[in-house]
Amino acid sequence: MNQEKIGKFIANARKEKDLTQEELAEKLSITKNAVSKWERGLCLMDMSLLKPLSEILGVSINEILAGEKIEEKDIEKKSEENIIKLTELVNLKSMKYGIIGMSLFSVILMLISFFKDKHMSSIVSLLCAYNCVTFLSRYKIGKDKTDLIIGVLFFIAVICNTIAYILM
Repeated sequence: MNQEKIGKFIANARKEKDLTQEELAEKLSITKNAVSKWERGLCLMDMSLLKPLSEILGVSINEILAGEKIEEKDIEKKSEENIIKLTELVNLKSMKYGIIGMSLFSVILMLISFFKDKHMSSIVSLLCAYNCVTFLSRYKIGKDKTDLIIGVLFFIAVICNTIAYILM
């Protein structure tokens, strides 16, 4: 799902209804900052808000998820695409805790290897490689530049760590 595209669509639909961010937020019982984050493409709304948001803006849920107006002939195709993208998004959110856990585990292993003078480069390389693949996969699906940057940094860490392991 392209958060930026969805955000721009929500902003345009809100403006067409002559609503401010604050008025939309009030109708949804959320903060103005939440609406601002959606419209800037920083995050997506809670899925429970899709129906009331679509009703307020006078657009379909499908159009919100697509981030664009959908012609009658394309509704079925776009619905299928949106369901697939939503499924991928849910899978990525469930991966978040695994990523956090793996990152903490990597830090702990690095600290152990540093203070106990143990050679853990191979394990750290594997963990960095896992995180690299995870973040680059997230980037491929969500196009979030933060995921790309983190994935590339993990890739660099894998290369550096592997070189250090070979040379030691």
